[in-house]
Amino acid sequence: MPAAQPAEPPAEDLPEDLTRLAALHGVATSYRPSPDRTVPATATAVTLALAALGVDASSPGAVRAALTARETELRGRLLPPTVVRWDGGGTPAALAALPAGTRLRVDTEQGERLDGVGRLPHGVHRLTATAPDGRTADAHLIVAPARLPAPAVRSYGLLVQLYSLLSRRSWGMGDLGDLGELAAWAGRSLGAGFVQVNPLHAAVPGAPADPSPYRPSSRRFPDPVHLRIEDVPEFAYVTDHERARSLRERAGRLREGVLEKDALIDRDAVWELKREALELLHEVPLGPGRRAAYCDYLAEQGTALEDHATWCALAEVHGSDWHRWPEGLRDPRSAGTDRARRELMDRVDLHSRLTWLTDTQLTAAQRTAREAGMPVGIVHDLAVGVHPRGADSWAQQEYFAAGMSVGAPPDAFNSRGQDWGLPPWRPDRLAASGYAPFRGLLRGLFRYAGALRVDHVMGLFRLWWVPEGRPPTEGTYVHYDAEAMLAVLVLEAARAGAVVIGEDLGTVEPGVREALRERGVLGTSVLWFERDWTGDGRPLPPERWRADCLATATTHDLPSTAARLTGEHVELRDRLGLLARPLEEERAEAAADTAEWLDVLSRLGLLHGTGGDTGTPAEEAEIQAVHRFLLRTPARLVGLWLPDAVGDRRPQNLPGTWDQYPNWRLPVADAGGRPVTLEELAASPRLHALIDVVRDAARAAVPERGGVRDG
Repeated sequence: MPAAQPAEPPAEDLPEDLTRLAALHGVATSYRPSPDRTVPATATAVTLALAALGVDASSPGAVRAALTARETELRGRLLPPTVVRWDGGGTPAALAALPAGTRLRVDTEQGERLDGVGRLPHGVHRLTATAPDGRTADAHLIVAPARLPAPAVRSYGLLVQLYSLLSRRSWGMGDLGDLGELAAWAGRSLGAGFVQVNPLHAAVPGAPADPSPYRPSSRRFPDPVHLRIEDVPEFAYVTDHERARSLRERAGRLREGVLEKDALIDRDAVWELKREALELLHEVPLGPGRRAAYCDYLAEQGTALEDHATWCALAEVHGSDWHRWPEGLRDPRSAGTDRARRELMDRVDLHSRLTWLTDTQLTAAQRTAREAGMPVGIVHDLAVGVHPRGADSWAQQEYFAAGMSVGAPPDAFNSRGQDWGLPPWRPDRLAASGYAPFRGLLRGLFRYAGALRVDHVMGLFRLWWVPEGRPPTEGTYVHYDAEAMLAVLVLEAARAGAVVIGEDLGTVEPGVREALRERGVLGTSVLWFERDWTGDGRPLPPERWRADCLATATTHDLPSTAARLTGEHVELRDRLGLLARPLEEERAEAAADTAEWLDVLSRLGLLHGTGGDTGTPAEEAEIQAVHRFLLRTPARLVGLWLPDAVGDRRPQNLPGTWDQYPNWRLPVADAGGRPVTLEELAASPRLHALIDVVRDAARAAVPERGGVRDG
């Protein structure tokens, strides 16, 4: 049994010098899980977070030296690394604090050199300040629109995990061809304004691969597993007809297997088959026009794509954990890596081309959505971080905090806290670069997104850092320059003409939602959580919901609406041993919560019968009422979880489980667990009945709420 460890002193007992040092580097010494409760950070958590920022706080002497150095640095600098200027926002505080007579020069990203900071174009520019005493300083100057405009029209849309959307053409999991078909059908036939999907970022290769789309190898580049092989033009020119026919036959067997009741999606098998097909396609020369388009893409993506493709090629030889590669290859800028890149140039080209092909199909899906009349189109999802062994953490390792992982502190839902296994970005390195990695990431995603959902949007403000080898309870918050992060997000979204939706569920620091709303970033509101938490705790009336949000009945991490209404989500958690209280207590609480909401729906006249007088089964009538309620709110966007339209009982992801539940591997299915194809969805009477309800409710919406697209 290990020896007992001495108790950590609470935050109020931390040495004053350590507390001041932490504050100067944005490291919190306490946090507030609720307005009436403050939890101190441990000295170890604070010290290790500072160490990950390159600050030695290992002893009292080291703390004093680091504090003196930081205070001297801040007193002597003219400008911070990055300055933000919002349209119409007046002089930034950093510029207002400059000595009188300081001269300013701006070198814009458009190539102009301007004296002063008067009328400046949007962009990230280089600012030079020269003080009267001769001191000079350079900084990045982000000039951004004051806010993003609200969606042009109010609309509803479909939410789905793309891999779960099987069709009679997909190869065992939903693909980008299916996404285009769904968007075209939903826009033209259903009057939907958008389709929201899970992150399509590149995954870490390996067998078995991590199925979670929220632990990607790279957030900058998409995963070719989503490609529709037959839609790649070169597929028509494959000369080995026998091999092409064999691939199609094997794809058919894989597809049919997943369509059996209770079958699971086998991403590894899908990728093995598609990789073989893509290797075959790589042997087909590109035509002159296609070659020119590919070369343009290579030039536009530059070093970032070269690094990504190099990592993919090296992973084939040395495995997917770059920490275990030969030492000379762990640095993307080393001479050894350069030699290996040249030796593996054919594989580097293959992975570059696969990324380009995926980008072209993603772009085509968004184009199809807009041509179908969708005012938004495809809503893509930005995961909160990347895998510690993946391509981004290798290529951008100077921007990541070594020895740290992102997570969440203990709360009412998880008393032990959470460790997500994702390395956080260093705020100091981001600021020094003018947020270059963040800008590149966003610019890549906005190439093909009508809107972007930002997972855990609170991470723009602060992240819970968990030291390696420590439990999540021994972490602490580290703050980011939220104004700069928001300015980059608004700037890139405005350039793309895109909407931004922040996932702001759970514990949110005071002021965060207000700051997001000020900049035009929509929030996320889920029906079951919308209660009057500052009053009697009852369900929030629809007219009191916020307008600047995406309103939904559920998400991929929550029970389906049918499961919640029937209480099956409690039974599932009980079978898996996840309940913290006796089953009867959990059942009673869930039933009371559901009954309270059904009473609200009934009193508002939204529950149109429970089967006897309408012919509509009770469960369907209740799901329809839930969506009538959502359309009664002023929410600018209303999302319909596609599995809800056919009565699917199963959550796509059950937090707190790993191998106990098939997270991220379930096809959309009916109430009996039988997979439902896209073709069957399009013909489903139950789905069309729900869509009719949604469209009728949308048409009846109050005009001053921003108008409703009724298809």
